[in-house]
Amino acid sequence: MENYSVPPVIENTHKALRDLPSVQKALAFIEGDGEQTLAQQIEMALIPAPTFHEKEKALAFCEHMKALGLVDVHLDRFGNAIGLRKGSGRGPKVIVEAHMDTVFELATELKPRFEDGKVYLPGVCDDTSGMAAILSMVRALNDAGIETKGDLYCMGTVEEEGMGALGGMNKHMSENKYDAAISIDGSGFGRIVYQGTGLRTCEVNFYSKGGHAAGSFGKVSNSLYAAARAVVKIADIQVPPDSGTIYCVSNFHAGNDAAINAVATHSQIKINYRSHNQEYLVTLHDQILQAVQEACDEETARLGTDTVTWDLVQYVDIPAVTQEKDIPIVAGAYEVMKGLGLEPSFAVGGATNTTMAIYNSVPGVCIGSGGDSGGVHSTDEFYDPKDRHISTQGILLLALLLAGVDGETDPVA
Repeated sequence: MENYSVPPVIENTHKALRDLPSVQKALAFIEGDGEQTLAQQIEMALIPAPTFHEKEKALAFCEHMKALGLVDVHLDRFGNAIGLRKGSGRGPKVIVEAHMDTVFELATELKPRFEDGKVYLPGVCDDTSGMAAILSMVRALNDAGIETKGDLYCMGTVEEEGMGALGGMNKHMSENKYDAAISIDGSGFGRIVYQGTGLRTCEVNFYSKGGHAAGSFGKVSNSLYAAARAVVKIADIQVPPDSGTIYCVSNFHAGNDAAINAVATHSQIKINYRSHNQEYLVTLHDQILQAVQEACDEETARLGTDTVTWDLVQYVDIPAVTQEKDIPIVAGAYEVMKGLGLEPSFAVGGATNTTMAIYNSVPGVCIGSGGDSGGVHSTDEFYDPKDRHISTQGILLLALLLAGVDGETDPVA
């Protein structure tokens, strides 16, 4: 187990929670709620929800929240699905969220297949398992009659994946104030994400005069040659080791078959790069742009008859963020996991909605939905619900630590 010290107030509050008969009843309920949780998970995963197309899934999630008695259930102006389990009014506002979007196109076949205790279905884990865990948590709180001091905001967020770039969470948090945010993403339980990896995705366009491949040979610069020079230069960039700093030129487009005998007037590359350290991310960005400029200058100078130009389109710009390890939400997650018999560990960085909580000055963690998974982001994605109840129990306990139980424990958020 990692050498980590939990503040006494967290330890004592956690113990007091675990000793409450109502909490024990809620934990027992979760252990027996697996069948319904999986059924709802599959039901929601069968709704196509690629990034920017989450509305149908969001509305289904809203209906489930209404059935559980949550109030003010609605879609915000960005498409996030939100339901409130109101507390006594003497505590913090705590988000418990999971993202609704998947990486699969609308036309992807969604048909569950069951094998060896696993369910195979695109999107069944990432992150529909988190949505299902939230519903199970609320059922357990209702069954045990637990009233929190703080308000619990259950939320399904949009635009987490790919070009969504954690946008649903960021947009919502920029307009609403909370005291803590629990994100549930991916399977497993025991790993705590409390930082955010910086991420950028950009497109570089190269432009040249063009012309006939034969008639212009040796007379005009070639945008494709400039792009190729840039890719080679980018590939030679050295990054700090053990910093989570990486880059990848993932797309290269130029010309077309109809103009196979023409000099390309427009070429394009797309680049994805990230780092746990914001300073490193900015430095890498500058190095990439320097490589692009040098490549254009060299292709221009090769003939000296025209100039290769370029421009930049930035699709994603997520900052690298961090927070202290000993704040209540992080220490609380650690204590809860330890109390459930696990050996907690801390992730270094992370590309989750927790990034946007921290960026908007709200303490946050990301934890798993339990069980096991494989083939995530592929059509062979599967989820194994074995022992998933441990994670849902942990989510409930962490939410109660942060929000407090009315008449029993004080919030630690």
